[in-house]
Order: sequence, then C-alpha cells, then structure tokens
Amino acid sequence: MATYIIVAIIAYLIGSINFSVIISKKMAGFDVREKGSGNAGTTNMLRSVGKKAAALTLLCDILKGVVAILIAIFVGKVIPNLDKALLVQLAAISVVIGHTFPIFFQFKGGKGVATSLGVLLMVNWQIGLICLVFAIILIVLTQMVSLGAVSAAILYPVLVMFIHTNYTVSEGSNYLIFAIILAILVVFNHRTNIKRLLEGKENKISFKR
Repeated sequence: MATYIIVAIIAYLIGSINFSVIISKKMAGFDVREKGSGNAGTTNMLRSVGKKAAALTLLCDILKGVVAILIAIFVGKVIPNLDKALLVQLAAISVVIGHTFPIFFQFKGGKGVATSLGVLLMVNWQIGLICLVFAIILIVLTQMVSLGAVSAAILYPVLVMFIHTNYTVSEGSNYLIFAIILAILVVFNHRTNIKRLLEGKENKISFKR
C-alpha cells in the first residue's frame, strides 16, 4: 500500500510543476494566470504570451504525464507483487490532479488536457493518437480548443470499451473505470467552457498570431 501512495504523491508533485506560470514569468515577465482567461494552460499561453511560449508549455505539460507513467512502470518492474496497471492508473490520475491543483502554485493550475494526452499516449498509444487526431480536427473546424478537449475526453472511455490491445501495462485492474475518472476530471475542469458552449458564447482561438 505504501508503494502505491508514494507513486501517487510523486506523480502529483510532478503535475504540480506548472510550466505555464514558470515560462510566462521568464519570457513575458508576468504570471499567465493574471492575463486572459486566467487559466494556467497552453491556450491562455497562446493568447497571452505567444506561439513559442505556448508550444513550449504544451511540450512540457505532455512530458509531465509521460514521466509520471514511466516512474510507475519502473516501480512496477523493480518491486515484485504489485498491481502494475493500478500503479499506472494512480500515477496518471495524480499527475493530472497535480496539474489542476498544483501545491507549488496556490492550487490554481490548468485544465489537464496536455498532461492527460501524455498519459494517454503512454497508457495506450493507439487510443491516445485517436483522441489527439479527433481533438485536432474539431479544434481546426470550430476554432474552439475546449470543444476538442471535452469531446476527446468523452471519447476516451468509449474507445477503451472497444480497444483491448496496445496497452503498455495490461496486467491487473480494468482500464474502463480509470478512463471514466480521467474523462470526468477533464470535463469537470472545463465546466465553465461547457456552459459558454451551450450558450454559444465560447471564445474561439486564432492560429495567426
């Protein structure tokens, strides 16, 4: 039990490293949470700081999910008699929670989309790529990042029900419950966006800047 808790804490701390705040202060001299939507994520970085900062933030946030899962996989291989899939799932959920509620940044973080993408690609690259392509298509067609993110999050557990191959760690726990929890986290983090979408007031993003 202690090992599971330690892995979850490590993943949470990794998630709590908020690169958008760090990068915005370094590159633009302000905290991105004080600009635009107030969200510490890639979209607000694009609007408030620029493409270079947004791309760097996106990459770093994805890597947080990747590193958290790699640590869980490593621990599962080194320590015997552990549920390796459960380790991965705990790390995945914890790193996204850390990104959303970072202990190092007053518990005010991002919405967990990029970090979740890193997790998805590590847990099952096939499902991760499908969700990524699906989200990108929606974003390009609608110019609304939130619509792509929420739709991909909802699609994730649906795909898990039908795709049972290409999991990095397939032993142990069922991935469907995990997928539902992760999807709920992302959708919950976009609750204000969903409200604006339903009202037809959601902000669109420009790729020209």
